Amino acid sequence: MKRKEIFKQLIAEFHAGKLPKLIRRDVNLPVGTGKIVSAVGVRRSGKTFVLFQTIKDILTTEPVEKIVYINFEDERLDINASELGLLLEAYKELYPDIRLEGVYFFFDEIQNVSGWERFVRRLYDNYSKNVFITGSNSKLLSREIATSLRGRAITYEIYPLSFREFLRFNGIELSEKELYLLEGKATVVSAFDKFLYYGGFPEVVLTGDTGLKIKILQEYFEVMIFRDMVERYQITNIPVLKYFLKRLVESIGKPLSVNNIYNELKSQGYRIGKDSLYHYLDITEDIYLSILVKKYSLSIVKTELSQKKVYLIDNGLINALTFSFKENKGALLENMVAKEIKAKGYRLFYFKEKKECDFVVVKGDKLMPVQVSFSVEGSGTRKREIEGLLEAMEFLGVDTGLLVSYSEEGDLNMDGKRVRIIPAYRFVLNVDNLWEV
Repeated sequence: MKRKEIFKQLIAEFHAGKLPKLIRRDVNLPVGTGKIVSAVGVRRSGKTFVLFQTIKDILTTEPVEKIVYINFEDERLDINASELGLLLEAYKELYPDIRLEGVYFFFDEIQNVSGWERFVRRLYDNYSKNVFITGSNSKLLSREIATSLRGRAITYEIYPLSFREFLRFNGIELSEKELYLLEGKATVVSAFDKFLYYGGFPEVVLTGDTGLKIKILQEYFEVMIFRDMVERYQITNIPVLKYFLKRLVESIGKPLSVNNIYNELKSQGYRIGKDSLYHYLDITEDIYLSILVKKYSLSIVKTELSQKKVYLIDNGLINALTFSFKENKGALLENMVAKEIKAKGYRLFYFKEKKECDFVVVKGDKLMPVQVSFSVEGSGTRKREIEGLLEAMEFLGVDTGLLVSYSEEGDLNMDGKRVRIIPAYRFVLNVDNLWEV
């Protein structure tokens, strides 16, 4: 079938079909901004359904014929950038009376077409200002947006479900008052345990069978390795890549020493340069597999050259890849807190001088040190965690810090400093209001 006919088929199929049942996400893509709207995030995080959510809103005022939705992961679309113009010809032949300036274009996973940005720029400059694109690679999309689409685009990051969205997907809607009642709190804590272990990928959340959840997550990871890393970045040393990723997962919440991994590989007879390993690390962040957290320092040089702490984009991936974290609930809790903070758009660092504090959250000129400990019941643990938090507060010049635990709650005043101990489920429900919790 000719390319133009394929485009006609895809357009007609979408117009004849129905949108799937949608559970509303908290993220809303703006309509009518006069900008190309870019939604980026990890594979299977729900970017497509965020597009569908936007389309559904548009359909309250516009006919479906004014919507063009193309998924560039459709196996029928083996095309290059020079053929993308056929899409406009196909649409005009189907709907000759509709002006393109009033049409809304949605291009899903468009980074699969090399050189896509030239077509999108031409579409935007000459025909329609209503263009929405998604992609699973921040570097590929941001590079093209920063060059060809500079000044024309705004970008939104789509993460797996937040805990509040997770509750909604499970049919749990509770008021703030109900959270303080025994039954309401028990419902939320039970849901939180599932969120802690299986994460927030929408398909996984809606799957009831726990064995199937793990299977789906493992397949996600395999696709990330082979499609998003190996194929896209033409990586040939697969054994080294898999070893590196294994070590990355084992290092959750700890500063990652690429040099140590290099020496381990060298001692086992693998030939790989350090630069390649650093490149692998950057790629994991580019495809939204990892969250890399730098050290907080007043020196930009120290911040950039210090080892980075590594977290995964979703707790479910951790448990799908290794059994060792089943008992390491502290690491799971810390990973989840990192992802929830990052997903809100805050800048995230860690603190380490004489003592350590897990996170320094930055919003504009506001700073909030956050320590995470599954339990602070033991006197030794309590002392260590609070001392690290207090040192960070002193260094940052702030008088309030947060200590996130699994279930404990309290309010301490120490040497004029306030330490709020907050149960994790309450913390992740209030990340939007971090300075008011």
